[in-house]
Amino acid sequence: MYKETDKVIGTIDFVSWQEHHKVAEVGYALSKAYWSKGIMSEALEAVMKFGFEHLDLVRIQAFCMVENKGSARVMEKAGMLYEGTRRKILYIKGEHRDLMGYAITK
Repeated sequence: MYKETDKVIGTIDFVSWQEHHKVAEVGYALSKAYWSKGIMSEALEAVMKFGFEHLDLVRIQAFCMVENKGSARVMEKAGMLYEGTRRKILYIKGEHRDLMGYAITK
């Protein structure tokens, strides 16, 4: 919920969790009208804190399409480090897409 309006403007959650390995992947989406306001960076930091403190994670990772510089910046601002690009890993709208991978460890 967006604090000022109590309106849902996006989502963020762990899209996968490998409990035995203590590793999770986070995924997020935000309405374009709210981009570049620091909202997702704040949300990502809160989710990562929860993962490290309450789920005992040792690694949290996330991915974004190469052309999505804003999402890459969100991950960098949250302290995640770029680990590499997975080439042609998703097929979206008739085209194979590359994903950049980021992660942070405890």
